[in-house]
Amino acid sequence: MPVSRLILFNKPYGVLSQFTDRGGEGARATLSDHLDIPAVYPAGRLDRDSEGLLLLTNDGRLQARISEPKFKMPKRYLVQVEGDIGADALDQLRKGVRLKDGITLPAEADRIAEPALWPRDPPVRFRKSVPDCWIALTISEGRNRQVRRMTAAVGFPTLRLVRWSVGDWTVEGLAPGEWREIRV
Repeated sequence: MPVSRLILFNKPYGVLSQFTDRGGEGARATLSDHLDIPAVYPAGRLDRDSEGLLLLTNDGRLQARISEPKFKMPKRYLVQVEGDIGADALDQLRKGVRLKDGITLPAEADRIAEPALWPRDPPVRFRKSVPDCWIALTISEGRNRQVRRMTAAVGFPTLRLVRWSVGDWTVEGLAPGEWREIRV
C-alpha cells in the first residue's frame, strides 16, 4: 500500500488548481508550473484569482475528507473587501447569506487589521476615493466562488482572497509557489 502524502502548496494568484489547462484559453499557469510530484491531486479547488493554501494528496479517502462538504472541514480566508465593512454586514455573514443557490451556513466573520502577506502580482488596484478593509472569514462549505458571492451579497465586493487554512493545516511560512510535505 502506498504511503499517504499530503502537500501544502501556496497557490499564487493566476494559477489554475489543476495540472493541465483544459480551458483552451492559451498558456495559463497551472500546478505543473510549480509542482513536479507524481500521483498527487488537489483536494478541493481554489479559483484562479484566489491565492493561498491548496492541499494535494495521493490518498482518495483523505482527499474526500478534505473536500467533500458533508465533512464540513473549516476553511479560513483572509479577505480584502471594497468599502468599510461594519457590524451589520459581519452579522449577516455570521448568520448566513442568501445566494442564488440557497442560504449559506453560518460563518465566522471578523474585521481584522491588514495582514502581513506577500505582495500580490499583479497588485490589487488602489483607489484613493474608495476605502477597503480586511476580514477573516471561516466557512465550512465549498460552493463555487462562495466567499466572493457572500461578501458581494452583503455589499462589500472582494478585492483579494487568500485561503489561510483548511482544518489545522495553514499556509503560514510558505511563499507563493512554495510547498511542503507533511505527515498525516
